[in-house]
Amino acid sequence: MMVRDRSLLADAGTSAGLLAVRRHNLALVMSHLRAAGARSRATIAAETGLNKATVSSLVAELVERGLVAEGETERGAVGRPSQHVDLRGGTFFTVGAEVNLGYLSVVALDVRSEVVAERWVPLEAGPLDADVALPRLATLVLEIVASLTAAGGELVGVTVAVPGLVERSTGRVLRAPNLGWAQTPVVEQMRALLDDPACPLLLDNEANLAARAEVDAPGRADVADLVLLTGVVGVGAGVVAAGRLLRGVRGFAGEVGHLQVDPGGRRCGCGRRGCWETVAGLDALLSGAADADDPVRDPTLDLVARLATLIARAEAGDRRTLDALDRTADWLGTGAGFLVNLFDPGLLVLGGYFALLGPWLAEPLRRSLPDRVFAPQPAGCRVESSALGFTAAARGGALEALTWIFDDPTAVTSPRAGAVPAGAPA
Repeated sequence: MMVRDRSLLADAGTSAGLLAVRRHNLALVMSHLRAAGARSRATIAAETGLNKATVSSLVAELVERGLVAEGETERGAVGRPSQHVDLRGGTFFTVGAEVNLGYLSVVALDVRSEVVAERWVPLEAGPLDADVALPRLATLVLEIVASLTAAGGELVGVTVAVPGLVERSTGRVLRAPNLGWAQTPVVEQMRALLDDPACPLLLDNEANLAARAEVDAPGRADVADLVLLTGVVGVGAGVVAAGRLLRGVRGFAGEVGHLQVDPGGRRCGCGRRGCWETVAGLDALLSGAADADDPVRDPTLDLVARLATLIARAEAGDRRTLDALDRTADWLGTGAGFLVNLFDPGLLVLGGYFALLGPWLAEPLRRSLPDRVFAPQPAGCRVESSALGFTAAARGGALEALTWIFDDPTAVTSPRAGAVPAGAPA
């Protein structure tokens, strides 16, 4: 038996201690399968340091709980063929649900972190009362839950994503000026709207959750330090340092949209002047690209459709549109330079509308970083556009809701799950 958490060793001889050790080792096997993919029991034992008998017992329990499934048989090696085991899809699922200016997004993931359902619905891009937005969001969640439950799935977690200052411990949005929300009990309201689901219901900032999704995106296995810049009406950031989301003392880290970059500039929705989002946010871009009566500035129209119109104009060489994009890229570089100087990330990801307009924003940003970053060779920070679009925060929410299962697989059961056999190796 190998226990990597030394705090567990002191109590390992007690009944409670043995259960804690077993939970730890179950979590170790789950996390290893998540990171490494399908493995034989012998390979899991070799790669985790657990002995083979322990791994066999742990896998048997995870199979009973519906979290792991046996798959292909490994052949060609010396000795008896062995079966691969892998995380099981189709049994349990989590949901991430985002409300933002201009849209609602809901994504469901299974234990393999694979998308099993998603919905995206446009909204008017302006302040929206929580008593209107949350019921609409809950309806989308309930539709997905009903569909997946009918197919044999079980909901085991929900995370709601909102742009603004979020108090995770109380489930409240303290301040979301672009939505017009303050002291809003989101978790309490959503729990009632979802008929009090028998699973954790969490709340988090949308940029943090989008960063969580970016770390998990294909091709990011080697990325431990990342800054995600997400742009909708506001600008936010999610910062991952040494593989961990940087939250700050109160969980408010990442509110970069309110960095003052233009002291004499426009008044921001937060009440101050010259915040970064007043010059790099979507409203600033559209105001520069079109007259007030132009459909691309009509907040009642689909946000993605308006951006598609803007992209078509840019591709056609419209000078006003291209000039507005150049100004946005320049202001984006100003703030991004601050962030690269502060956090020294290996990767800067453009999310939200920044990603859709990546062909006009990413390359100017790459060119400008050397003049804005003190450290030598700022090209060591790659700049990429997100492939997740406006679903990143919802996807990150579903991933966050999966965390507790991987931390403690004993927290979930399946109808087939029985008691752990007496004397089973921890």
